[in-house]
Amino acid sequence: MPKIIKPLTVVAVRQLTKPGLHSAGGVPGLQLQITKSGARSWILRTMIGGKRTDIGLGGFPTVSLSQARENAIAVRQKIAEGIDPVQAKQEQRQKLAANLANTKTFDACADAYLESMRSSWKNQKHEKQWSSTLKKYASPVIGNMPISDVQLPDVLRILEPIWIKRNETASRLRGRLELILAWATTRGYRQGENPARWRGHLETILPKPSKVQKTQHFPAIAYRELPSFIADLQQREGMAAKALEFCILTAARSGEVRGATWNEINLEHKVWIIGAQRMKAGREHQIPLSESAIALLASLPRIQDSPLVFPAPRNGQMSDMTLTALIRRMHEAKHKVDGIGYVDRQCDNRTITVHGMRSAFRDWAGETTAFAREVIEHALAHQLADKAEAAYARGSLFDKRRELMGAWSNYLEVNT
Repeated sequence: MPKIIKPLTVVAVRQLTKPGLHSAGGVPGLQLQITKSGARSWILRTMIGGKRTDIGLGGFPTVSLSQARENAIAVRQKIAEGIDPVQAKQEQRQKLAANLANTKTFDACADAYLESMRSSWKNQKHEKQWSSTLKKYASPVIGNMPISDVQLPDVLRILEPIWIKRNETASRLRGRLELILAWATTRGYRQGENPARWRGHLETILPKPSKVQKTQHFPAIAYRELPSFIADLQQREGMAAKALEFCILTAARSGEVRGATWNEINLEHKVWIIGAQRMKAGREHQIPLSESAIALLASLPRIQDSPLVFPAPRNGQMSDMTLTALIRRMHEAKHKVDGIGYVDRQCDNRTITVHGMRSAFRDWAGETTAFAREVIEHALAHQLADKAEAAYARGSLFDKRRELMGAWSNYLEVNT
């Protein structure tokens, strides 16, 4: 028979100061442990599987005397039922830790997805677009939610406020939500159907993008005005002016020109070869260079330790805003003279853009030349919309495109 200890009172417990173990009574094995520093805690000394075990029950006075006795009774009851309370507590902690490890918020999953996709994207701009739309529209609604809890009502709270007014943005955002949720499912962070999927799901709730989305054109200069624009541009100094002129002469995209390197340029064969990794369509593009384009390249300085054809002042890649800012300055200067400036009269008189130069080239080629449509589309590095036609037109039509770019250069010079 275990020795029966007279139960201590609360006052008696408070008066204990000697370091060591003091039997509290009331429950066999319940003791108050006092350390040399004066800290006090409850210990239940008992036998589990024939082995003496000390089980902590909490500190005093946070855990009162009566609570310590109740806890001790509960522990002894578990032992009597064949349950090891120490092992059960460890398993509970491990399960909790596992649950926490598998419980990730939407924002955490979005960050992890962006990190996993970073190497496959062509440029940082793509990643920034993803990140900015998610932070602006998704994070305030579901950012801190466990991704396992994200359901249809949550997706709709994100999309419905902008679906009509900003459908292009909303449509892209929906696709991004679907990909992140699919990634989380594959990783085991959530289960069930994807609440952001379109087919057979959101398409039954939200209007089709084609019904609510208005086509937004880039403000473009009329091709008839472009020769005088070139003449104005050639009066300006700086690498941005050269880059913009090269954009126009080659009908290339801004990013392709700003990222152009000298090892892509073959001056002898008068061709600019852009690798697939830098092209929007993911396919190599060869651009025949006109005499004007070659002359422009020949006038450029070679910057030491920089492979870029059009480097920024600090030798890095020129930003997209550099060319945009140049056009705005030219517009403002012209506006002071004629009260109009460089605007697109068919696009609410908005200031023209770099991308709009490609539109001017397309209009000029289609309206004033006899070059076939596929030659013009190849020059713009566009994929033919007609899949059957594209299947047969597998060549690059390079020789015909050289003639086209030469005619374009002549048009700009003759009309200057």
